[in-house]
Amino acid sequence: MRMMTDDEALARAAAGGDRDAFAALLGRHYDRLFAFAMRLTGQRAEAEDLTQDICLALPAKLRGFRGEARFTTWLYRVAVNAAHDRRRRSASHARAADGWGDWEVARRAADSESRAATDWLAEAMATLKPDLRDTAVLILAEELTQAEAASVLGLSEGTVAWRMSEVKKALRARAAEDME
Repeated sequence: MRMMTDDEALARAAAGGDRDAFAALLGRHYDRLFAFAMRLTGQRAEAEDLTQDICLALPAKLRGFRGEARFTTWLYRVAVNAAHDRRRRSASHARAADGWGDWEVARRAADSESRAATDWLAEAMATLKPDLRDTAVLILAEELTQAEAASVLGLSEGTVAWRMSEVKKALRARAAEDME
Protein backbone atom coordinates (compact mmCIF):
# COMPACT_ATOMS: atom_id res chain seq x y z
CA MET A 1 0.00 0.00 0.00
CA ARG A 2 2.87 2.44 0.79
CA MET A 3 4.20 2.00 -2.75
CA MET A 4 0.93 3.41 -4.09
CA THR A 5 0.90 6.39 -1.73
CA ASP A 6 2.26 9.59 -3.23
CA ASP A 7 5.28 11.35 -1.72
CA GLU A 8 3.29 14.29 -0.43
CA ALA A 9 0.96 12.04 1.58
CA LEU A 10 3.94 10.11 2.95
CA ALA A 11 5.63 13.40 3.89
CA ARG A 12 2.55 14.58 5.79
CA ALA A 13 2.32 11.24 7.58
CA ALA A 14 6.05 11.28 8.40
CA ALA A 15 5.70 14.85 9.69
CA GLY A 16 3.03 13.51 12.05
CA GLY A 17 5.44 10.90 13.41
CA ASP A 18 4.68 7.91 11.18
CA ARG A 19 8.00 6.04 11.09
CA ASP A 20 6.93 3.72 8.31
CA ALA A 21 6.05 6.70 6.12
CA PHE A 22 9.46 8.23 6.85
CA ALA A 23 11.20 4.94 6.03
CA ALA A 24 9.24 4.71 2.78
CA LEU A 25 10.26 8.27 1.80
CA LEU A 26 13.91 7.54 2.53
CA GLY A 27 13.68 4.26 0.63
CA ARG A 28 12.32 6.05 -2.40
CA HIS A 29 14.63 9.07 -2.40
CA TYR A 30 17.88 8.16 -0.64
CA ASP A 31 19.77 7.18 -3.81
CA ARG A 32 18.53 10.26 -5.67
CA LEU A 33 19.44 12.45 -2.68
CA PHE A 34 22.93 10.93 -2.50
CA ALA A 35 23.49 11.36 -6.25
CA PHE A 36 22.39 15.00 -5.96
CA ALA A 37 24.71 15.54 -2.99
CA MET A 38 27.52 13.97 -5.01
CA ARG A 39 26.93 16.43 -7.83
CA LEU A 40 26.79 19.33 -5.35
CA THR A 41 30.00 18.43 -3.54
CA GLY A 42 32.01 16.57 -6.15
CA GLN A 43 33.48 14.28 -3.48
CA ARG A 44 32.11 10.96 -2.30
CA ALA A 45 32.99 11.42 1.38
CA GLU A 46 31.48 14.92 1.42
CA ALA A 47 28.36 13.65 -0.35
CA GLU A 48 27.98 10.85 2.18
CA ASP A 49 28.32 13.32 5.08
CA LEU A 50 25.90 15.76 3.48
CA THR A 51 23.34 13.03 2.82
CA GLN A 52 23.65 11.86 6.44
CA ASP A 53 23.18 15.43 7.67
CA ILE A 54 20.03 15.80 5.56
CA CYS A 55 18.60 12.47 6.69
CA LEU A 56 19.21 13.35 10.34
CA ALA A 57 17.55 16.74 9.96
CA LEU A 58 14.69 15.50 7.78
CA PRO A 59 12.23 14.48 10.54
CA ALA A 60 12.30 18.01 12.00
CA LYS A 61 12.26 19.62 8.54
CA LEU A 62 9.23 17.58 7.48
CA ARG A 63 7.14 19.44 10.06
CA GLY A 64 7.61 22.51 7.85
CA PHE A 65 6.57 20.72 4.65
CA ARG A 66 3.40 22.46 3.44
CA GLY A 67 2.81 20.49 0.26
CA GLU A 68 2.81 23.62 -1.92
CA ALA A 69 5.47 22.04 -4.16
CA ARG A 70 6.17 18.46 -5.07
CA PHE A 71 8.04 16.60 -2.34
CA THR A 72 11.09 16.08 -4.57
CA THR A 73 11.29 19.83 -5.28
CA TRP A 74 11.10 20.54 -1.55
CA LEU A 75 13.73 17.84 -0.84
CA TYR A 76 16.11 19.37 -3.40
CA ARG A 77 15.69 22.74 -1.68
CA VAL A 78 16.51 21.15 1.71
CA ALA A 79 19.60 19.54 0.16
CA VAL A 80 20.81 22.78 -1.44
CA ASN A 81 20.35 24.67 1.85
CA ALA A 82 22.20 21.93 3.74
CA ALA A 83 25.06 22.07 1.23
CA HIS A 84 25.27 25.86 1.60
CA ASP A 85 25.27 25.57 5.38
CA ARG A 86 27.99 22.93 5.23
CA ARG A 87 30.14 25.10 2.93
CA ARG A 88 29.72 28.12 5.22
CA ARG A 89 30.69 26.06 8.27
CA SER A 90 33.67 24.63 6.43
CA ALA A 91 34.80 28.10 5.31
CA SER A 92 34.41 29.45 8.85
CA HIS A 93 36.43 26.56 10.26
CA ALA A 94 39.09 27.05 7.59
CA ARG A 95 39.33 30.78 8.39
CA ALA A 96 39.56 30.01 12.09
CA ALA A 97 42.18 27.35 11.46
CA ASP A 98 44.18 29.69 9.23
CA GLY A 99 44.12 32.37 11.89
CA TRP A 100 45.09 29.86 14.54
CA GLY A 101 47.88 28.54 12.35
CA ASP A 102 49.21 32.06 11.75
CA TRP A 103 49.07 32.76 15.47
CA GLU A 104 50.89 29.52 16.28
CA VAL A 105 53.60 30.21 13.69
CA ALA A 106 54.07 33.71 15.14
CA ARG A 107 54.17 32.33 18.68
CA ARG A 108 56.80 29.76 17.75
CA ALA A 109 58.86 32.39 15.94
CA ALA A 110 58.66 34.66 19.00
CA ASP A 111 59.66 31.74 21.24
CA SER A 112 62.58 30.98 18.95
CA GLU A 113 63.67 34.63 18.92
CA SER A 114 63.33 34.78 22.68
CA ARG A 115 65.45 31.63 23.09
CA ALA A 116 68.05 33.00 20.69
CA ALA A 117 68.17 36.30 22.60
CA THR A 118 68.44 34.47 25.92
CA ASP A 119 71.21 32.26 24.56
CA TRP A 120 73.06 35.30 23.18
CA LEU A 121 72.74 37.12 26.51
CA ALA A 122 73.99 34.09 28.45
CA GLU A 123 77.03 33.84 26.16
CA ALA A 124 77.70 37.58 26.39
CA MET A 125 77.32 37.54 30.17
CA ALA A 126 79.86 34.70 30.38
CA THR A 127 82.46 36.98 28.77
CA LEU A 128 82.04 39.70 31.43
CA LYS A 129 84.46 40.07 34.32
CA PRO A 130 83.03 38.26 37.38
CA ASP A 131 82.35 41.51 39.36
CA LEU A 132 80.39 42.98 36.43
CA ARG A 133 78.51 39.70 35.88
CA ASP A 134 77.53 39.53 39.60
CA THR A 135 76.21 43.08 39.49
CA ALA A 136 74.31 42.51 36.22
CA VAL A 137 72.70 39.31 37.50
CA LEU A 138 71.47 41.01 40.68
CA ILE A 139 69.98 43.95 38.79
CA LEU A 140 68.82 42.38 35.51
CA ALA A 141 67.88 38.85 36.50
CA GLU A 142 66.95 39.27 40.16
CA GLU A 143 65.46 42.74 39.54
CA LEU A 144 67.07 44.33 42.59
CA THR A 145 67.43 48.08 42.73
CA GLN A 146 70.93 49.52 42.58
CA ALA A 147 70.67 50.29 46.31
CA GLU A 148 69.71 46.67 47.07
CA ALA A 149 72.52 45.34 44.86
CA ALA A 150 74.98 47.69 46.56
CA SER A 151 73.90 46.34 49.93
CA VAL A 152 74.29 42.70 48.79
CA LEU A 153 77.72 43.36 47.25
CA GLY A 154 78.94 45.63 50.04
CA LEU A 155 79.54 48.49 47.61
CA SER A 156 78.33 52.05 47.18
CA GLU A 157 75.39 52.76 44.87
CA GLY A 158 77.75 54.81 42.70
CA THR A 159 79.99 51.78 42.16
CA VAL A 160 76.98 49.64 41.22
CA ALA A 161 75.82 52.33 38.77
CA TRP A 162 79.33 52.46 37.24
CA ARG A 163 79.41 48.65 36.92
CA MET A 164 76.03 48.64 35.16
CA SER A 165 77.33 51.29 32.80
CA GLU A 166 80.31 49.04 32.03
CA VAL A 167 77.97 46.05 31.53
CA LYS A 168 75.90 48.01 28.99
CA LYS A 169 79.04 49.13 27.12
CA ALA A 170 80.33 45.55 26.99
CA LEU A 171 76.98 44.17 25.77
CA ARG A 172 76.69 46.90 23.09
CA ALA A 173 80.22 46.14 21.90
CA ARG A 174 79.44 42.42 21.75
CA ALA A 175 76.24 43.10 19.80
CA ALA A 176 78.12 45.30 17.33
CA GLU A 177 80.70 42.54 16.81
CA ASP A 178 77.98 39.96 16.23
CA MET A 179 76.23 42.22 13.71
CA GLU A 180 79.35 42.42 11.52
